[in-house]
Amino acid sequence: MNWVGYALLSALFAGLTALLAKIGVAQVPSNLATLIRTVVVVALASALAGARGEFSVVGSLAGRDWAALIGSGLATGASWLFYFAALKNGPISGVAPIDKLSFLIAMTLGFVVLNEPVRPLTLVGAGLITVGVLLTLPSVQESLLGLFS
Repeated sequence: MNWVGYALLSALFAGLTALLAKIGVAQVPSNLATLIRTVVVVALASALAGARGEFSVVGSLAGRDWAALIGSGLATGASWLFYFAALKNGPISGVAPIDKLSFLIAMTLGFVVLNEPVRPLTLVGAGLITVGVLLTLPSVQESLLGLFS
């Protein structure tokens, strides 16, 4: 499977994650819900890495690899903690679209830090994502409906 297939599966499971997290966090403190989710992810990733014999690579990781992966883990943990707190207090229809603004942040960081190219149509798409996120927010919808009343 190529990267597009993996990305589509990621989107599918991210959508399912939002639904199941919203249901799961309803009667559970958001930090505990994040911990339970994290334990499941650790178990699943450990089983997959073990089954594929990937633990043998650990000894050859460079300091930069460790630093980047640890930083990524800390960022993921913070993202999950805030995501579950947002789901605990808000609707999926508001939380999930705002969370997708991570695309804009990732794209900008890829351009600034990694010198990845950004094509003009990518910028148009990023603008459309921003507009789409804004249009999903109840406060924006109410404001726009007020203009037409």
